[in-house]
Amino acid sequence: MNTLINARRVRPVVSSDHDDGVARYRERPSTVATDVGDGPAVVFAHGTLMDRTMFDPQLSVLSDAYRCVAYDLRARTDRYADEYDLDDLADDYAALLDGIGIDSAVLVGMSMGGFTALRAAERHPDRVEGVVLVDSDTGVHSEADREQYGALIERIEENGRPTDAGVEVAKHQLFGETTRKQRPELVEAWARKWYSYPGLAVHNEIASWLHRDDFTERARGLDVPALVTHGVEDASIEMEKAKATAEALGAKLERIPEAGHSSNLENPEATNAALREFLEDVY
Repeated sequence: MNTLINARRVRPVVSSDHDDGVARYRERPSTVATDVGDGPAVVFAHGTLMDRTMFDPQLSVLSDAYRCVAYDLRARTDRYADEYDLDDLADDYAALLDGIGIDSAVLVGMSMGGFTALRAAERHPDRVEGVVLVDSDTGVHSEADREQYGALIERIEENGRPTDAGVEVAKHQLFGETTRKQRPELVEAWARKWYSYPGLAVHNEIASWLHRDDFTERARGLDVPALVTHGVEDASIEMEKAKATAEALGAKLERIPEAGHSSNLENPEATNAALREFLEDVY
């Protein structure tokens, strides 16, 4: 099995100024980001298998008072084949701000985007006005989960694209029961996207967080306003982890009803209300 899955990689330290992946965000931001509205800045980072369009329900509403920027993480760009980790993704965020001329922003991250947001707040504290974790957490996956994910992404890489079995698993991991029953067209639309992804892109994005360190104690040391929103039906990260995350951050936990792991997309009304309240407090 690829050593990227079995253990944390040991990589040479490379300045973000010379990292081609980071430069992608600084030099060509318009090709990876949707930028709408005027006002204080809010940046949105998506989760695994998703892309920046998952935040369309937020941009369409919150851009009345805020400059809203949703961007694609590396897996949805031409840098998908690079090996990278969450620190690289955090540096991409800072490079994106450079590219679009924003000093700092509230960073909203869903799942993997939340893992990224925490590390961005630690690595670039002057550039993060607040963090919102959407169906994310400060902890780690169990060893059993790591083994299952590792085996899954090895098969995906070997197959060259997501497998039928992997897509079926993803439907249940990323969407709650209510959405799967009442809005199957939404689930299927995303599933069609997943089939189009290169297998290596999926492999590398999951590998970027699969063996991450537990961030819980480091979260306690972050000096940044925070909000945790979490789908009541989330099967990927249980509510107990969301509670622990909110406690570590000193944040309010907003439970999003009738929603799973993509709660901002599944129940945008509840998510947008929580976000607007938080943003009014921050700004």
